[in-house]
Amino acid sequence: MTRETTSFVYVTFIASTPEKVFDALINADLARQYWGHANISNWKAGSRWEHVRNETGETELVGEVVEITPPERLVITWANASQVDDPEAYSRVTFSLDEYAEMVKLTVSHDDLIAGSGMANGVSKGWPVVLSSLKSFLETGRGLDVFAKPKAASA
Repeated sequence: MTRETTSFVYVTFIASTPEKVFDALINADLARQYWGHANISNWKAGSRWEHVRNETGETELVGEVVEITPPERLVITWANASQVDDPEAYSRVTFSLDEYAEMVKLTVSHDDLIAGSGMANGVSKGWPVVLSSLKSFLETGRGLDVFAKPKAASA
């Protein structure tokens, strides 16, 4: 039986250079400042990467570096750390960077997610705030609170 999958594509334009945007994706210290997590790897094709939460030091996501071509493209697999041994749990994230006038066009494609899964739901909510925070961080030096919750509606 074939599993039903879904994918998401996000595009943002950042007033920066491809080198700075790419570095922010793979540099653990920079990622901590806009993502609330460090992305840790030696960033070579075939290597493991981990997404480690700042406050707890807990590895929340894991995967493998599939392709890395700085500063144009990064492809990684992506799964919850609790599902590290389940090949069916892995999805794929592709970061494509293109120069666009005085900006960088960053396209993030997250594919092969199990439709209706908790991961697909989390990804649909998570990427927009993370990419907004990355943009703010690179343009102003200050990321957003990616863990913020919506304010309660006034009665």
